Amino acid sequence: MNKITEVQIVLIKPQNGLIGFAGFVYDNQFYLGSIGIHTRVDGLGYRLTYPNKIGSNRNLDIYHPVNRNISEDIEQAIFAKLKEVMEKCNDRHNSNTIGTARY
Repeated sequence: MNKITEVQIVLIKPQNGLIGFAGFVYDNQFYLGSIGIHTRVDGLGYRLTYPNKIGSNRNLDIYHPVNRNISEDIEQAIFAKLKEVMEKCNDRHNSNTIGTARY
């Protein structure tokens, strides 16, 4: 089992499917950040994109998972934290609108 801890989510104003960024600590040794969180084209869930840099005539990957197991572990950790963050946002939004009517 891969050790993924300290998952952080930063939501942004959605643009072209991008809704936020994630970062996490891997194996208590590496911080990996700037992972894009996008809504899936079919609207059913989310997908991740990893940082890259456009070099002369090609994209250069900064880092990315090298196998399906670690990719799934990262997705599970980030999507669980995303769900938690979105629920908190919804709770905060709903609690701010309750009882605000003035007579």
